[in-house]
Amino acid sequence: MKSFLAGTVRAWAKAPKVLALAMLSILAPPASAETIDVSDNHGGSVAEYSAHWSELAQRGVNVRIVGPCQSACTVLLGHIPRGRICVTPDASFGFHLAHLSSATATLENAYSSDIKGWINQHGGLTHDFIWMRAPDTYRYFHKC
Repeated sequence: MKSFLAGTVRAWAKAPKVLALAMLSILAPPASAETIDVSDNHGGSVAEYSAHWSELAQRGVNVRIVGPCQSACTVLLGHIPRGRICVTPDASFGFHLAHLSSATATLENAYSSDIKGWINQHGGLTHDFIWMRAPDTYRYFHKC
């Protein structure tokens, strides 16, 4: 019985320290997330871009679009939450059909219904680029 009581007393003696550490972790400001700038990105392999943006999304990065993001680059819209994307006045998204139908399907699945609606209002995906620029970008993403 003595050892049980001694252990309980020691545990309660440590409780204020543990409680203080817990309170500090709750009250401390969150670490700022890394911000990735996207500019003059012409795309590439949709599969590689999808894997890249998936990894960055897992890390909780913020994305600042400061120039063109075209083709496979736009797959980031399916991985990075919209609240973590901001656009500058020079930001633009270039949408088009990919060379492979499976890659086009990946891109289309990455776009939210409102982005798909904008694409469809501007002629739908074709082999030619459709460019979303300001002020349209501001309807879908917040300004940096």
